Amino acid sequence: MRRLALALGIVVATGALADGRAAQQAAQALTEAAQKLEAADGARDRVKALTETVQAYEAGLAAMREGLRAAAVRETELSRRLEAREAEVAGLLAALSGLGAGASAGSLLHPQGPVGAARAGMLLSSVTPGLASQAQALRADLDEARALRQIQQDAADQLNAGLSGVQTARTALSQAVANRTDLPRKFTEDPVRTAILIASAETLGSFARDLDRIALDEVPVDLDVLDDRKGVLPMPVQGVVLREFDQADAAGVQRPGLVVATGARALVTTPVAATIRYRGPLLDYGLVSILEPQAGVLFVLAGLETAFGETGQVLPEGAPVGLMGGTVPDADSVLSPSGERGGADRTETLYIEVREGDVPVDPRAWFATDKG
Repeated sequence: MRRLALALGIVVATGALADGRAAQQAAQALTEAAQKLEAADGARDRVKALTETVQAYEAGLAAMREGLRAAAVRETELSRRLEAREAEVAGLLAALSGLGAGASAGSLLHPQGPVGAARAGMLLSSVTPGLASQAQALRADLDEARALRQIQQDAADQLNAGLSGVQTARTALSQAVANRTDLPRKFTEDPVRTAILIASAETLGSFARDLDRIALDEVPVDLDVLDDRKGVLPMPVQGVVLREFDQADAAGVQRPGLVVATGARALVTTPVAATIRYRGPLLDYGLVSILEPQAGVLFVLAGLETAFGETGQVLPEGAPVGLMGGTVPDADSVLSPSGERGGADRTETLYIEVREGDVPVDPRAWFATDKG
């Protein structure tokens, strides 16, 4: 993490990021997460520290990707500008070298006599400073291009270290979750009833409506009322909304939820304390985790590759719910200008549905999403 923070500092110092503060904040988050991880004491603390570590890595790597792509694009722009002006500059330099300090007096003769020679001399005297100015500007562009190239070369190793580090943190998090035994439990799942419900469910709505049937020995658990936090809850995953509530996809299929594009292996967390009402495969939604933050409200998170926890457990706010699938891009893909491999970051999609009673509602009414 220290190496990744250093690389982020390099990108910030050179101005490769449009907003260096994002990288600085990401680097600070990495440092704080490392400190919390080292100070973690106990199963729950370790899960919390590892969750924050993975999130800090994701934020830091995202900031670095943007910065390095900006550097690569700027370098390409400068290289093309230099190539386009190469012939022009070469011609002007050749003309000047022919009229250098060693040129004879005859070389300054003009067919139109002294007046023509004087005019040519004045023209040359005006062109020479202009050419010197162009040469200086080109030299600055060349120096910037070289600096940007060096940044990318130096940061590639740091980026690979960061990609390796986040994978290590994800593996450790999975193990810590598996070893966690101190979570409260609201009910015990009846596997037979669950199997019957899955087999009989025709829609997500019908499944959600009958979820209470799979619970045995249910006990009351005090969870915060969310009325004052409605609309400002953090999103369960870092990503970009691809499809809105009830917006049809390419096949014309409408679903009453948000489709969010995420990075490969992105961490999904619960925005508030919630009970796991169901965890497992469901219909054509893939691996699903259904959370109940308060009575009558369900958060449906579908499309996971790994789902954490057990049905009936009560997760604290910010706890890991699962991981997305996909293959993490390597440093070469990250460093590629935003063209041929620019879409390598967000290859997975998480479906988010919110249900109040039996009715699905727009998740934007609950979550503070990026509306841009």
